[in-house]
Amino acid sequence: MGPVHVPPGEGRTYRMIDGDHVAKAVVEGDGGAFEVFEVISPPAPPAPPHVSPWGGALYLLQGRVTAVVDGTSFDVEPGALVMFPAGKPCTFEVVGETARFLAVTTGDRAGRFFADLAGAVPADRPVEESLAAIDAVTRRHGVAMAGD
Repeated sequence: MGPVHVPPGEGRTYRMIDGDHVAKAVVEGDGGAFEVFEVISPPAPPAPPHVSPWGGALYLLQGRVTAVVDGTSFDVEPGALVMFPAGKPCTFEVVGETARFLAVTTGDRAGRFFADLAGAVPADRPVEESLAAIDAVTRRHGVAMAGD
C-alpha cells in the first residue's frame, strides 16, 4: 500500500444515533487491516454495552467521555486513550458538550457496519422507534448486545 493522505474535513460521513462517524481510511497490508474514523458525538444517553467482533481504540481529542469496558468505567479526557477489545462488552457516553475523538478499529468490518446502521436507522428519530432496525443491523454484522 502506498501513502494515504486525507485532508481535514474529508472522508465519508455516516450519520448515526451516537454521532457522525467520518471514515478517514481503510488500511490493508501484510500485517492485517485497520480502519480510522473521526467521530463527533453529542451528549446523549449511551448505547447499551455491546460486543463487537473487532477491537478498537478511542483517542479523545475534545470533550469528555465515560467509557465502559467489560464492566470497568473510565473517565476519558482529551489526550487519553481507551481500548475496546473485541469480544468484550463496551460503550461510551459523552459527558457535557460534544466530544470529538479518533477511533481506530481492527480489521475492515466496522466501516461496513457503520454504513449499514447509518442507512437503516434514522439519526434524527428516537432510538425506541428504531429498535427492530438496530437489532437487524447488529445481527448482520456479528455485533451483540451484552447479555444476548
